[in-house]
Amino acid sequence: MNIAVFDAKSYDIPCFEQSGAAHGVTFKFFETRLTEDTAKLAKGFDGVCVFVNDTVNAAVIDRLYDYGIRLIALRCAGFNNVDLQHSFGKIHVVRVPAYSPYAVAEHAMALLLTSNRRIHKAYIRTKDFNFRLDGLTGVDLHGKTVGVIGTGKIGRVFIDICRGFGMKVIAYDKYPAENAGIDYVPLSELFARSDFISLHCPLTEDTQHLINADAIAQMKKGVYIINTSRGALIDAEALLEGIKARKVGAACLDVYEEESDLFFEDFSGHIMEDDTLARLISMPNVILTSHQAFLTQEALQNIADTTVQNILTFFRDGVCDNEVCYKCGNINDCRKQRKEKCF
Repeated sequence: MNIAVFDAKSYDIPCFEQSGAAHGVTFKFFETRLTEDTAKLAKGFDGVCVFVNDTVNAAVIDRLYDYGIRLIALRCAGFNNVDLQHSFGKIHVVRVPAYSPYAVAEHAMALLLTSNRRIHKAYIRTKDFNFRLDGLTGVDLHGKTVGVIGTGKIGRVFIDICRGFGMKVIAYDKYPAENAGIDYVPLSELFARSDFISLHCPLTEDTQHLINADAIAQMKKGVYIINTSRGALIDAEALLEGIKARKVGAACLDVYEEESDLFFEDFSGHIMEDDTLARLISMPNVILTSHQAFLTQEALQNIADTTVQNILTFFRDGVCDNEVCYKCGNINDCRKQRKEKCF
């Protein structure tokens, strides 16, 4: 099996080469992202492997299908960049639903701790031998209320971490986890009560701009907002206005709504054309990392191993438990649940 890997990075390649070699899967790595213009690189391959910022819209799917591609293997959990409805009946889509919930949850807490205790600012100061403490005062996390939106594997690990700090945890999820010992509340109540709000939910039509001007208006003055999920969960312009109005005390972001043309690349020395991102980065109470929450050695190995197993299972059995279908959850008679092909 020969798989074309798009948007490949130096930290991706070793794990994929190792896992692929052990199971008879050959990967060809392309630095370029998958787009309508680069889809031709997939010609002659059995499948493609893509990441969060690759474009898998209707036009790309049609081109891949014409080249004989029958499998799109996402090496990530999210699939909002794939037109699932258009792919149905043409190309199967598989994903990595859980590569390391600890990696993402720990990064979310790292962002919160760094912002709250001004560790990033203290680091810069001491590099200049400036040991003053002015402007570095934080608050105790112990006893504070954190609102967690989304209680899947990552959200629940984040909840455990917060409980370790002695924080009070409330949560919202459209599909609450049964018998999980989690205090679920309506979203409006979560906004009103939380000192810190952390997002751990997928990007869907229902969750796009979940954090908007109306939501921010319901929040406590000085609230911290943490997002390690998907950028479009937050209306960036509304977030900026909330920061300028001193309603939002801090924003800890690992993702950004318009990140696809920016993240994972080096633009130092260039003029930033995205005015919204430039203004966010300029704010003293905003910490931004470039979609690196997943980036641990354990997560990279799990991503490679699961992707290889997805590919093997699909081509060997025709059925993969990690297949994504736009119909899933919307019909009572699911073919995948019967261990049959989705189409």
